[in-house]
Amino acid sequence: MSSSPDLSRVLPRVLIVSRRTVRKNKFVDFVGEYHLDLIVGYGAVPVIVPRVAGVHALLDSFEPIHGVLLCEGEDIDPSLYDSADAGTGTDGSLSPEQLEAVRRLHPSDAAIDHEKDSIELRLARRCLERNIPYLGICRGSQVLNVACGGSLYQDVEHELVGPDTVQHINYGDYDGHRHPVRVLPGTPLHEWFAGDLLAGGDDGAQQQLMVNSYHHQGVRRLAQRFAPMAFAPDGLVEAFYDPDTYSPGDGRFIMGLQFHPERMRKPGGSGDEFDYPGCARAYQEFVRAVVAYQEKTAVPHLPRGAPVPAPPKLSKEMERRRKVISRSFSLAKDMYLSGGRIKPAEQRDLDAGAEFLESNTASLSVQQEKRLKQMGATVRNASGYLNSLKVSGVREAAARALMAEMTVNQLSDLAAFYGTMGKICSEVLDTKLQALHVNVNLHE
Repeated sequence: MSSSPDLSRVLPRVLIVSRRTVRKNKFVDFVGEYHLDLIVGYGAVPVIVPRVAGVHALLDSFEPIHGVLLCEGEDIDPSLYDSADAGTGTDGSLSPEQLEAVRRLHPSDAAIDHEKDSIELRLARRCLERNIPYLGICRGSQVLNVACGGSLYQDVEHELVGPDTVQHINYGDYDGHRHPVRVLPGTPLHEWFAGDLLAGGDDGAQQQLMVNSYHHQGVRRLAQRFAPMAFAPDGLVEAFYDPDTYSPGDGRFIMGLQFHPERMRKPGGSGDEFDYPGCARAYQEFVRAVVAYQEKTAVPHLPRGAPVPAPPKLSKEMERRRKVISRSFSLAKDMYLSGGRIKPAEQRDLDAGAEFLESNTASLSVQQEKRLKQMGATVRNASGYLNSLKVSGVREAAARALMAEMTVNQLSDLAAFYGTMGKICSEVLDTKLQALHVNVNLHE
């Protein structure tokens, strides 16, 4: 780990959601110091997201987000993932008797924290949609798997039955407990621990690692997006990643570790010496990706008092397209105010704007592209939709009667028509202007 990060620059921000506990009869939010120390030590700033009611709706206020680290916490609400393939109980989940036994054995973990679930799943999905670097430790790996459609064992001891049993949790030896995992070759985990892997398995061909773990749940069905990196002897997935988005130097990192590399430290001494040099690599490579992501998405910073530069001049083609879409929106507004009257020439302009919206989706996320195409269809169909509201002298009364027959969704679409068009247009223009601004800077 570097002795200290470079404080002469604005460091990237890593969001970490706190966990709730009770101290002196009051709720207290906390995050393990090992996580914070490693993030700071490698050159990023941890930003703690408090587990407080309503925070799930305020995540935009934590922007810019350059990385997300999710770690320990309570069990994830089983209603958020499919447990129908569990094979126990009549509905595929644990029986009431089994659930009660789990609650007695793991009282601090078996409680469900719905607010934490909501905050963390939203953050995980935001990372997946925007390719923001994500590292999940323990519960954080389970959140990542659930966010992508995977499922969990509600309790490994009850559901993962086989000849090779593994103790995944030891309340009497939290830090010292270890169990073996088989590390798959060709994965980042294998690279990090290559010099310390031990021969294992009946034939000695497996490459094993002794890890610290503290969990009673785990991945049952790994989401299709991910590839496993390590298995426990009982078959439980102990580590996984997205191979298509793994390139820390390019700001891409999506990974889940069920075990705790941050706690794998040698007893005695200062507590800073890890079992293996590779233990800290997950955090080191994660922060490397976070730094690269910040650089890739940075908006140029102007010194205080510096004049704001003029926006880059649009090319002739971009200016033509801007006029097309502006004309299209202007016509849509006029149609609404006039009750749907439109000339054939104006209809052609409207179709041109719709075509632009539906086809111009480069550099957008899947969600943005879908919304853009929906707006294109809305603009294209505006004439026919509003023509249905044409009436004679009692136009307003007839329109009200017609709307009374519309569904809630149709009314919502109509009410949101102009606000949504403006928002989508703004997003597209911002994306293209930012890209153009970067290109201008590169050629200067």
